[in-house]
Amino acid sequence: MNPTDITNPEYFHRVIDCQFACPAHTPVPEYIRLIAEKKYTDAYMINWESNVFPGILGRVCDRPCEPACRRGRVEKNAVAICRLKRVCADNKGNITQRLPDIPKKKNGKKIALIGGGPASLTVARDLLPLGYAIDLYDDQSAAGGFIRSQVPSFRLPKTVLDEEVNLILDLGVKTYFNTYISSMKSFLDKAYDAVFIGTGAPRGRDLDLPGRQAGNAFIHIGIEWLAGVQYGHQKKTGKTTLVIGGGNTAMDCCRTARRLGGENVTVIIRGPREKMKASPWEIEDAVRENIPILEYLSPTAFVVKEDRLTGMTFQLAPGSPASDQEPVFIPCDEVLLAVGQQNAFPWIEKDIGLIFDDQGRPRVDEITFQSSIKKVFFGGDAAFGPKNVITAVAHGHEAAISMDLFCRGEDLSKRPLPFTTLAGQKMGLHDWMYHSDVSDEHRQAVPMVSTVKSIKDRLMEVELGFDRKIGHTEALRCINCDMQTVFTVQDCIECDACVDVCPTTCINFIENKEEEDLRSSLSVPATNRSQFLYVSDLLPTGRVMVKDENVCLHCGLCAERCPTAAWDIQKYTYKPAKAGQK
Repeated sequence: MNPTDITNPEYFHRVIDCQFACPAHTPVPEYIRLIAEKKYTDAYMINWESNVFPGILGRVCDRPCEPACRRGRVEKNAVAICRLKRVCADNKGNITQRLPDIPKKKNGKKIALIGGGPASLTVARDLLPLGYAIDLYDDQSAAGGFIRSQVPSFRLPKTVLDEEVNLILDLGVKTYFNTYISSMKSFLDKAYDAVFIGTGAPRGRDLDLPGRQAGNAFIHIGIEWLAGVQYGHQKKTGKTTLVIGGGNTAMDCCRTARRLGGENVTVIIRGPREKMKASPWEIEDAVRENIPILEYLSPTAFVVKEDRLTGMTFQLAPGSPASDQEPVFIPCDEVLLAVGQQNAFPWIEKDIGLIFDDQGRPRVDEITFQSSIKKVFFGGDAAFGPKNVITAVAHGHEAAISMDLFCRGEDLSKRPLPFTTLAGQKMGLHDWMYHSDVSDEHRQAVPMVSTVKSIKDRLMEVELGFDRKIGHTEALRCINCDMQTVFTVQDCIECDACVDVCPTTCINFIENKEEEDLRSSLSVPATNRSQFLYVSDLLPTGRVMVKDENVCLHCGLCAERCPTAAWDIQKYTYKPAKAGQK
């Protein structure tokens, strides 16, 4: 293999698995270290720069960082990254003086945001400090998008939502709430230099089955029903309620139904539970609230008698372990459909130049988020279909870069690069500028309100979050994957002291080979091809140093033991590019 080029900014970025997996590339180890040092406000601001909504995401994020966490490779459970994000949000001080300065004199460019969800709010947060005038239009009475209309209060209290949404609006966004844009053609006649569309995927999928129209009064589209609950229009549900679907919306529906009088709430899915789209922790919370999940059932009809829904019929879906193929009847008096969402743009005329695909999604550049109308940009679920909050935030950051370049008349493909640094951490022979010991603690359990109590109040937050003590213990479980072991060939005497001290046997001095052969020749074969091998240039003996980045604990023992300082621990900082960055 060729020697590894560690000057490539993406090399060590990919070694920081959690940050690389995060769509917004939040510097996770950095803010977790600050929590361990009880610097909660500093940790919050690092999050605010990247993911914009630390308090919100500390409760409802889909957590793509946690399956990637290196801790999960050496024991069962990853670091509770999401819940630590909430720790800094719950314990931060006053951040008013740490918010960006907004120029009183604007730059002469005016931006419109259609939709007030996380993608649009991120665009506003990034462009306001650059002097842009921002107008936001939303048909709801307040900003937040689907976070406000569909995420239940027992998962996300309104006070937390309002605080972080208003933090951005108060920077100087001019809002037009309760305003439905009925014509894109007319809207484009307004004097905006660029338009961002972040209207989400507001249409829930239906089931066109026998009995659907006859039972209409008792059958609801899940996302519409959740919005009705959030805004106080829907105050009760049937005592026996079926929820059809296996995603996070289905989990929100079933748990909300329990709180609105559903004594017997059941979730129905077509396949096995292990293939449900819902996050594992959302499924666990539903099961904890005594909500059964019935597998391998495909709905065939709604059964209506004397103008009332009495139940649904199902057939066994392919893959069912059961051999009986007789139709299954399940009684109920209400049904919530959570079988998917899709884009809907009835307000965009077909003759204005915006191109859509056969699934009704706009044709959007995946890097610039620009549409077929040069000044119109899309982001969030409106761009590529339903995802999650953190993906919408990432879209907002990238779209803001593009809109700034567009308004300045520059090439959208010539985007600013991420900011990276690699800095030594040595303070003494055995002293580092970070906590290098790997904690033996297992993942901490989050305190929860009892089910008996929480079921009675849909506004009561179920998860209590970590207190400072538990948060500190959990923070010390982080392996500091942004602390990189850097090897200098010229200083190595090949004494193998680093090999002897390495707790995971990830360092090898062997003959160089092609990658496949090299991976299998290591003391512990490197089977995870998604992680790099760190390969040095030739040593005096003709061997090379090969380190399997997949299992390195970043403990620094190699650097402590090395008699010639051929190994060094250096902190790698990766900050994604932002709008206005040169």
